Amino acid sequence: MKNTFLILVLSFLMGKTAEAHTEKDSIYYPFRNYSMFFGDDCDACGCSANGGSMGFSSMLNNNFVGIRYIHQSYKSRDGVFNNSPWIDENFNTAQIWTRIPLGKRIEVMGLVPYHFNNREKTTGKEGIDGLGDITVMGFYTLFGTKTDSAAVLHKFQLGAGIKAPTGKYDSANNGSINPSFQLGTGSWDYMLASEYTVKKNNLGLNAILNYIFKTENEKKYQFGNQFNYAATLFYSAKIDNLNVVPQLGLAGEKYEDNKDHGENVPLTAGDILFGKMGVEVGFKKLSLGLNTMLPINQNLTGGRVEANYRWSVNLNYSL
Repeated sequence: MKNTFLILVLSFLMGKTAEAHTEKDSIYYPFRNYSMFFGDDCDACGCSANGGSMGFSSMLNNNFVGIRYIHQSYKSRDGVFNNSPWIDENFNTAQIWTRIPLGKRIEVMGLVPYHFNNREKTTGKEGIDGLGDITVMGFYTLFGTKTDSAAVLHKFQLGAGIKAPTGKYDSANNGSINPSFQLGTGSWDYMLASEYTVKKNNLGLNAILNYIFKTENEKKYQFGNQFNYAATLFYSAKIDNLNVVPQLGLAGEKYEDNKDHGENVPLTAGDILFGKMGVEVGFKKLSLGLNTMLPINQNLTGGRVEANYRWSVNLNYSL
């Protein structure tokens, strides 16, 4: 699988490309067509061990409204013993998402998810569906290249956000191996984020860090705080009437212990490192994006939960 992944990536990046189109602004946004917001899509699965990390921004449309579908595949132990059988878990999310400017330096981003998750237990199939936790974030451009004539272009943003407990939280699910089988955390959660992007000619690199503070919900359960990081290499091209931006990178997530009535819950912390690749293709005001993530190394809930893969597809309309 790893060899196949590398072959596909190398073939993808070595395809024929042409010069990309750029735009001007009072503060030049060299990455307005290529920026990938890294805000962890924790809400994609109810948080904890299953953070989506599929991104929160279009690569081609800096300001947009769109729809996105995310699929995450996991397997987990159906029991507490080492010989307990493995079961398949599928987390599916349909989202309405948008990114809107409120000035030259400020942007507001919003995400409204609907989840329909299922898993096959030894006692039968189990499923949940409904509205997830709504997220709103604001970003401020601290500095950026002011002219497109510079040899190297860059931009640095700081942001903060909030996630409202609009998704249903069922405490009964915490008795399972994967406590993230939820529609929401049931808590108000808060985010701090930073993003730096540098670009020369058509080639660029995006680096991100963000941290999610999770609070205790009404059932006295608290999902562990979450740290996310990523580095993504991208290449912008224009082929005939299409804008094409392939990408290749790494993304990681680290989770602290969950807490129940203030006490740490054993085997709920963990970390995972993904390899990721994708492409977004734009035509006029429409863009279509495809992304996939494969685990390179992981240790979730003491090895009792394993991620198989994640992928997403989105369709956006530029504002």
